[in-house]
Amino acid sequence: MSRIVILGAAESGVGAAVLAQKEGFDVFVTDMGKIKPHYQAMLDEHHIPWEEGQHTEAKILNADEIIKSPGIPDTAPMIRKIKDAGIPIISEIEFAGRYTHSKMICITGSNGKTTTTSLIFHIFKKAGYDVGLAGNIGHSLALQVAEDPHEYYVIELSSFQLDNMYDFRANIAVLLNITPDHLDRYDNCMQNYTDSKMRILQNQTKDDAFVFWNDDPIIKGELEKYHIESRMCPFSIIEKEGMIGYIADGEYHIERPTPFNMEQESLALTGKHNMYNSLAAGITADLSGISNDVIRESLSDFEGVEHRLEFTCKVHGVTFINDSKATNVDACWYALESMTQPTILILGGLDKGNDYNQIKELVAKKCKGLVFLGVDNRKLHEFFDPMGIPTAETHSMKDCIAACYKMASPGDTVLLSPCCASFDLFKNMEDRGEQFKSLARAL
Repeated sequence: MSRIVILGAAESGVGAAVLAQKEGFDVFVTDMGKIKPHYQAMLDEHHIPWEEGQHTEAKILNADEIIKSPGIPDTAPMIRKIKDAGIPIISEIEFAGRYTHSKMICITGSNGKTTTTSLIFHIFKKAGYDVGLAGNIGHSLALQVAEDPHEYYVIELSSFQLDNMYDFRANIAVLLNITPDHLDRYDNCMQNYTDSKMRILQNQTKDDAFVFWNDDPIIKGELEKYHIESRMCPFSIIEKEGMIGYIADGEYHIERPTPFNMEQESLALTGKHNMYNSLAAGITADLSGISNDVIRESLSDFEGVEHRLEFTCKVHGVTFINDSKATNVDACWYALESMTQPTILILGGLDKGNDYNQIKELVAKKCKGLVFLGVDNRKLHEFFDPMGIPTAETHSMKDCIAACYKMASPGDTVLLSPCCASFDLFKNMEDRGEQFKSLARAL
């Protein structure tokens, strides 16, 4: 009996453990942190041995294969020992793909992937397709393959997940954009990060499709290096030759395989960044045989994603917008670009090698105040203080909201779009967004 050891006992790890046991492997789960009670219960229910708060080498280094949580970096001491021992390391998605013949619709990109994934899932559900939502959102793909299989899966893939995928094949691969992110995990080398994103194309055949933003300069440069067998499905927000989807004269167009158009103002998602997301989702649905009527209705009634430019409340004329998912500079750029009122911008957290020059012009144009929220805000002060915009230094969401409210006047917008990871002050970006919403609504 082959032995599989799973590092990390959250959604992906526990799902992989359940599938591995079902497929007859000797399974062991280990997590350096505390395992949440409901995941402990799942492991116990399936009689899968586990440990928390440690990694017992003797129980790990005898594995035939390791399934690693995407959150564990390659620099972790145990990962180095596993590599030294020559034990293969794969992702939960890679493992799950071995045990299903379902159609895989996979979405990646530095920004917009959660919105696009959710929108595609929404369209497929409305069309009556048997579809599961997996990857960075939804339930573990492996757990669904084991206990709740579907004909289609819509999967949001991070660069970390793609790093440990080798034989997995996306039937439709969607690549939205590539901009600097997570460079701290890639030796501060943009090419390493780019190579990771481009892995979404591996193993595609002529029967598959590749949907991508044609105007992304990094993607355009990378495509010159690749021999791509799948159908190329480029899109742009302007009409140009060869585009399968575009926006022109206030209309949203898909040229093929089934021609489709609708009024741009009927799209539920607004802002330039969401034009890309809506085009990618519509093209994917069209390629999957979904009718124009369903695509039109779905693009019109989609309600958006929590923590992504989420309207929170309006207090004494001040609008509060939760964009906690904006954990890189490019995401913040899109948020600022969509602002139509004077803006108090909340920045800060764990910096991932950010270059704030990208948003400097928009900050100067749109922002009447900056509130820094983090354990260490020195880099933010060094960059933004010379711009002469009023700033405030805060180290808790409570103080942050108070500082924003003090700066703001009726007709202003307070925007949480922090450019940074959340783990210095919060459990995760969801916790940061929930605290923002709760405290804003309590004003």
